[in-house]
Amino acid sequence: MSGFVQAPDRDGKLAYEEWGDPRGHPVFLLHGTPGSRLGPRPRPFDLHKLGIRLIAYDRPGYGQSDRHAGRSVVDAAADVRAVADALDIPRYSVVGRSGGGPHALACAAIDRDRVASAAAVVSVAPPDAMGLEWLAGMAESNVATYTLMARHAPDLTQLGAQLARNADAIRRNPSSLLSSLSREMPEADRRVVEDAGIRDLLLVNYLSAVGESTAGRTEWDDPPEPTGWVDDLVSLRKPWGFCPELIREVPVLLWHGEHDVFAPVSHFHWLAERIPGAVAVLQPSAAHFAALPALPPILAWVRDRGLRAAPTR
Repeated sequence: MSGFVQAPDRDGKLAYEEWGDPRGHPVFLLHGTPGSRLGPRPRPFDLHKLGIRLIAYDRPGYGQSDRHAGRSVVDAAADVRAVADALDIPRYSVVGRSGGGPHALACAAIDRDRVASAAAVVSVAPPDAMGLEWLAGMAESNVATYTLMARHAPDLTQLGAQLARNADAIRRNPSSLLSSLSREMPEADRRVVEDAGIRDLLLVNYLSAVGESTAGRTEWDDPPEPTGWVDDLVSLRKPWGFCPELIREVPVLLWHGEHDVFAPVSHFHWLAERIPGAVAVLQPSAAHFAALPALPPILAWVRDRGLRAAPTR
């Protein structure tokens, strides 16, 4: 089932999709950067077996969701709550993958009465993390992109132009992003993305993220700007609007691959040391894209902790 909801406290809409068991435990899957509601996920049959009602939405500016200019990571909590309210879901779990990881932590920090459990999978840490060299160990492409936002008041013209070129390349050839990243991927990541099923889901994900807003356009129109992608990167590099250290009531799983070069393992260790009671799982033979085949057991974890957790008073 798919649909739209009114964005909270602003004009615009949020597009969502859901799969799996309609009577199952509701879990919001928050996509990566770039990404969309159509990102990689278990098959509906597997979701039914897990007893999961999976909901995903396009973060503002991606896919069919309207832009929320100047958004911060913490704003995801209100967006998820708006979709949950529209679907009459009082309690739910959240799983965020890659760029979605901080947004899942925001939900756990802000909506303690609504969020039953959370997982941040191959997530980065806050940009102001004390004692963490934020860019250390990152792939050169990430370092180059994030460096454009390193100043107090950065000029985002260059970043916007770069991502517009990347988005145009994806619209012409959805595999272009994976091809460009493959030069920096560790072997563990290459093995994952060579799987035909996972690769197809990733290509649909990337094309949906930057291409769906072209509906109704003609070949003479200018292509849409990748506002979701730009806004995501900016939000990850400015204060998130909450402190991960204050996540106490909600059970949290941190999952990471030791060889990750897109969200280095030092970010995982920083989060694990500061979120009280977090269950930290580090896979020694895995990297960034291993988060995709690992989703079923991660969903089972948040389901079990979510069903066990009592509402906070």
